[in-house]
Amino acid sequence: MTSFLPRPTAAGSARLAYEVRGEGPLVVTIPGMGDLRSADAGLADALVDDGFRVATVDQRNLGDSERGFDVLGDEATASDYLTIIEELGGPAVVVGTSMSASAALIAAAERPDLVRAVVALSPFVRNAGGNPAINRLLFRMLFARPWGVAAWTAYYRSTLNRGQAPADHAEHVAAIRTALSQPGRLADFRRLAVELDHAPAEARAGDVRVPVLAVIGALDPDYTDPAAELAHIAEVVPGARTLLVDDAAHYPHRQRPDVVLPAVRAFVAEAAARA
Repeated sequence: MTSFLPRPTAAGSARLAYEVRGEGPLVVTIPGMGDLRSADAGLADALVDDGFRVATVDQRNLGDSERGFDVLGDEATASDYLTIIEELGGPAVVVGTSMSASAALIAAAERPDLVRAVVALSPFVRNAGGNPAINRLLFRMLFARPWGVAAWTAYYRSTLNRGQAPADHAEHVAAIRTALSQPGRLADFRRLAVELDHAPAEARAGDVRVPVLAVIGALDPDYTDPAAELAHIAEVVPGARTLLVDDAAHYPHRQRPDVVLPAVRAFVAEAAARA
């Protein structure tokens, strides 16, 4: 069942959508930019089977979450993690993908009393290469109407999922297309893509003092060298464990659940046992 949590906005408030299943210690997951909480369904199923209470959350302005969020990005998503944990009763292990992994690290740095461990799937602890101004212009063009939804879903379907395709890939991409086709949703997504800045995650990465598991697909196009980026994360996030996943790109937990889910399950169980 979908629940909703009001969060403050400039115009008053908008509601985050989330779903909670299972009983036991809390795990909170938020998907990456332009994705839906259903992306974490397989991971959530596994953790519920392991005796955890799992909350899967939709990003601001997408999925079942309401439009109207004016503040977006890593720090805003970090605040959503912490608010959900306080609402549901923590502490929690937090799981994030892409920008939400960056946000999870910020949340852990800010409130280690609420975040007991972080699973960072395809995280950014610094901005990607290239000229930021050119990147912003490119995103404005790519994600404009009338082609923006098709451009994102095509990129998501093929480039971001290089290697082994998720079992429900076609259905999930169709769900993203439907969600972004709702009035105003593409404009919200485009604004996030243009404005997104991982400098806050870079500034706080060294302050994380809880266990971290960082997972990157060896084919991920968002890194010039995925293995080198994983090594960089190990350098800047104290004590971070790392896992490089063959035949996967930006969504290793969906593309290679045979490799990633056992590692995540063991890590989460260890974090819970340590509490």
